[in-house]
Amino acid sequence: MSTLRLPYHSLSAEAYQGFIATKNALEHSTLGKPLVELVYLRVSQINGCAFCLEMHAKALRADGMANAKIDSLAGWRVSSLFDARERAALAWTESLVDVAQTHAPDADFAPLKTYFSDTEISDLSFAVALMSAFNRLAIGLRQ
Repeated sequence: MSTLRLPYHSLSAEAYQGFIATKNALEHSTLGKPLVELVYLRVSQINGCAFCLEMHAKALRADGMANAKIDSLAGWRVSSLFDARERAALAWTESLVDVAQTHAPDADFAPLKTYFSDTEISDLSFAVALMSAFNRLAIGLRQ
């Protein structure tokens, strides 16, 4: 990647620390770290953030997720490696990342209620929003 355009970490230190606080809170969510990291990786795939792709794939591998599952994430809809809970989360993830096109339809939201509490749905939505923001910073300011 190119040279960092601006040191946003330090220029907007208080705002950046807010992002880090959100990330730390989500790591302790009842969603579980593997699902949160899987969502982060999928968001980063969609947004094309090379820095984040490497970081989240590495984290998933370090936590013991199978390489085959990580490698097939972009094709989760046709892969047998993802369970129904993960599929619901990934469908919602994709819906929120491309909200300008999808408008987050009920068809993507409704399945969440089967597998997640309201708090977990909120946490999942925060995870998608947070990683989308991190991707935009990393891509736009050349992390």
